[in-house]
Amino acid sequence: MTGRRVLFLGIIVSILLTYAIWVGGSIPASIIKLPDQGLNWYYWKLPQPTFWSRATAWGMYIGHQFSIWGCILWAQRSQLKYKSALHPINYLMLAINGAFIALHFLQTYIWYDALAQDTSIWASQGAVVLLLVFVLILETPRRGLFFGNSVPFHQQFLQIIKLYHGYFFSFAAIYTFWYHPMEATLGHLIGFLYMFLLLLQSSLIFNRSHVNRWWTFTLEITVVLHSVVVSLMLGQSKWPTFLFGFLGILILTQLHGLPVSILTKRTIYGAFLVSVLAVYGLTERGLGRIYEVTYIPLIEFGLVGVIYLIFLLILWTIYRLPIKT
Repeated sequence: MTGRRVLFLGIIVSILLTYAIWVGGSIPASIIKLPDQGLNWYYWKLPQPTFWSRATAWGMYIGHQFSIWGCILWAQRSQLKYKSALHPINYLMLAINGAFIALHFLQTYIWYDALAQDTSIWASQGAVVLLLVFVLILETPRRGLFFGNSVPFHQQFLQIIKLYHGYFFSFAAIYTFWYHPMEATLGHLIGFLYMFLLLLQSSLIFNRSHVNRWWTFTLEITVVLHSVVVSLMLGQSKWPTFLFGFLGILILTQLHGLPVSILTKRTIYGAFLVSVLAVYGLTERGLGRIYEVTYIPLIEFGLVGVIYLIFLLILWTIYRLPIKT
């Protein structure tokens, strides 16, 4: 089978899996939770975790994580080339991800608890943010960072990101996947659909579909829907920060990796500007808070700079160390 066909089927299967979570949602929803305790609190976890709730969540996560890491390592050592047809490793990774998705269904419905019981809510969110930041770096040679302009990153830095990004991306996706129980709230449903798509993407390594620019763009931009829905679901008023923040990165960076005309770009620029002015100028938020739209771009581009500075510092330290003979 070709990667394009598997990608199409995988998207359909991901939607059906999300529907299955919604259908079975009454089971996890029946679990009694502790009262919400604020911003740092994750609501969907057991009041009194058991040995088995912890052992199954962590055991299955570790099994899932190291299985996929092993596949990535094998694929790299085999020096596979990109092609339209699937490699045997793609079938294996699809099978592994499918098996652990099924296990997560069972684990939720029998023991409920996930990694959220023992790790911070910021760890899950931070992993996804760093994934998006690494994508910005990885795609820089093709689309630049600001309006298509190239960035003079050190070539060794880009080579390291390219070589090891799969390990971090799979960690971010699999850890986040096992962080949450399969609840059927709208935020969870969109989140799990996103995770299913990321797992599908990881399964297509060394296939041309893996680097299809429209597909990778879709994966990047889906975070807009998820972040806005979760913000509204939690009763927060920060949804414009997420909406226009991530769309700001679309305007500055992501749009310039797509084969679209100058007219299309200018139309999107205009629609973005009008939307921002409408939300902040015609509502109670007021133009005085329009600076909120800069938060997410500043965080993501700032992290790009921090990661690059850390690399330069390490490189400088290595070359400054005395060489022993």
